[in-house]
Amino acid sequence: MTLEGTLETAGDDPRDAVLFVFTVTNSGTERVTLQFSDACNAEFVLEDGDEEVWRFSDGRVFAQMLSSETLAPGDETTYEAEWSDPVPGEYTAVATLRARDETCEARADVSVPP
Repeated sequence: MTLEGTLETAGDDPRDAVLFVFTVTNSGTERVTLQFSDACNAEFVLEDGDEEVWRFSDGRVFAQMLSSETLAPGDETTYEAEWSDPVPGEYTAVATLRARDETCEARADVSVPP
């Protein structure tokens, strides 16, 4: 696999909102073209064990449009999402690339204080 992903969380106060930054890097030696069928290029999910707590795309509508992005070897691109009403707890965040022919996923632990 030539794509590697990392997921970071940020926020001045995680009780107000949690920002997710998913970075996808082409770690291979050839160009990779990411093709998307809508404006949602990455999905973000929060899990509490086996239970899904939050999904970025729930309740949202995305423009249906074909687009692509080419990553040269060593290039990276980032996708962001915000959980605007976090619930206190310990979670696992999962970011997944939604490209048609390429896969990439990254996970991170998220702690939202009471």
